[in-house]
Amino acid sequence: MKPDEHSQSLLTLSLLAILIGIMGGIASWGFRMLIGLIHNFLFLGEFSPYYDANVHTAASPWGVWIILAPMLGALVVAWLVKNFAPEAKGHGVPEVIYSIHYEGGKIRPVVAIVKSLASSISIGSGGSVGREGPIIQIGAAFASAVAQWVTLPVHQRVTLVAAGAAAGIAATFNAPLGGIVFAVELLLVSISATTLLPVALAVVVATHTGRFLLGMTPAFDIPALQMPTFEQVPFGELMIFIPFGLLMGVVSAFFVRGIYWAEDRFDSMPGNYYTRHVTGMFFVGVIFYLFQHFSGHYYVQGVGYATITDLLNGTLGNPWFLLLLFAAKMLATFLTLGSGASGGVFSPAFFLGGTLGAAIGQFAQMLFPELSIEPAAFALAGMVAMVGSATGAVITATVMTFEMTRDYNAILPIILSAVTAYAVRKRLSPESIYTLKLIRRGQPVPEGLQAAIDVARQVRDVMTPQFRVVSDGDTAQASPQIGLQFQGNRIQGVIPPQVTLPTDASPQPYVVVSPNEGLVEAMHRMNLAEVDYALVSDSAEPYSVESIIGILSADDIARASRKTADLLR
Repeated sequence: MKPDEHSQSLLTLSLLAILIGIMGGIASWGFRMLIGLIHNFLFLGEFSPYYDANVHTAASPWGVWIILAPMLGALVVAWLVKNFAPEAKGHGVPEVIYSIHYEGGKIRPVVAIVKSLASSISIGSGGSVGREGPIIQIGAAFASAVAQWVTLPVHQRVTLVAAGAAAGIAATFNAPLGGIVFAVELLLVSISATTLLPVALAVVVATHTGRFLLGMTPAFDIPALQMPTFEQVPFGELMIFIPFGLLMGVVSAFFVRGIYWAEDRFDSMPGNYYTRHVTGMFFVGVIFYLFQHFSGHYYVQGVGYATITDLLNGTLGNPWFLLLLFAAKMLATFLTLGSGASGGVFSPAFFLGGTLGAAIGQFAQMLFPELSIEPAAFALAGMVAMVGSATGAVITATVMTFEMTRDYNAILPIILSAVTAYAVRKRLSPESIYTLKLIRRGQPVPEGLQAAIDVARQVRDVMTPQFRVVSDGDTAQASPQIGLQFQGNRIQGVIPPQVTLPTDASPQPYVVVSPNEGLVEAMHRMNLAEVDYALVSDSAEPYSVESIIGILSADDIARASRKTADLLR
């Protein structure tokens, strides 16, 4: 812990989490109002913040000139990102993960402001991105600012960052369980009472605040899906979701790789950020204008929730048109994010999985009329399979989709499709859409939870109990054993293995730890002191030779980690 950092009690951390939850709920409401304000002004010429994304936008009075809307948005987004916060570019979640693993949870406060503006403009002007990634980054940035203001140490700061991110996504989707599971699956580095309580408190308060400001209805309010009836899915129909999941895994891997392929293509184009982003958004504008002109709705612009609502209501029944929507949305998302927009990938992935799933459901209904196949069930399963496999957050996607639709009957097909798709994506593309961005920058992070065995270990479980003792002034011959140099019964330093004193080196510095101390805490103390050795003592006089019962070295820790690796393969 740095001198200016102060560890706080769990009660204080919980109170800060409540504050972050309030801020997350208000930020979610404000972000949606800002999106509505920009969208209504650019598409309809109206100055109003009220915008229901689940309802199709009316035809713009600008006609074909609506193509200029995403281009104008691109100019402003590029200016904001380039001049104030480069971290605001893209889908946001990788930057939060990076801050946790590489920056100790520190996020510049300006990121919250710039991300709010840039993402609301990208979405409101018609870009094919979602609002979940931005609100995650916005909530995390608010939480980081609070943690830095209170001067919390790293482990408490990253907990609050995860709490802020979870609060943002929970309030945005009215999905408190999904918010908690998202933090557990992707953000928290350990799961315990001291990490889970602040996250849960922030999520509950943010969801309550969001419901007060935005209402109680689920994200996709489809009454037919919320019928409190429970039906057994026929076994034959259930088995169809295995090959369906295999297909969704392949599509997910293509989606993950395709976004960064598009990003590379735009980066290699002549010109600068402004010209590349405007070019990409010009083609996005052309795509959604053509849909409006020939089919009556913009369909692929923005978050796409209106189209998803149509899928779940069963009002889009032509499988070939659904495949066209799928291909157009994929292209629009590649153009939007690849050229440099600011926005999330959850919503595009929901759209892609939903349209492809509904199309396959329609085809399956034609091929197997004897089965009671519901295309809406395939749409739901496709949404979860696409989001879960692309992001690596399978449980989050499953729980969140249930909270967003309140449809429990589709849970078995959803689980079967999602885990199958995830396994296939993992095989074809080992990195998720989040971790791949960091890998490309040379910043590897884990995907998913790992067994936290080191947290459960104590120093006595890893230390070396054998060591030799050498008096100060004596010659210590090279030996495979670690040695202690002492003078007058006081320890002067540690003699590394295979070192001859005084010819090879001088004794090494050390810290003193208790045998019952946690291994992680001991590692933390060694790291702060910048030493490779910790002397293990269970005595009130820890600096005497007689009190030392073992030595914990960096090599001991490395050996323990190698054994842990066998469990994590």
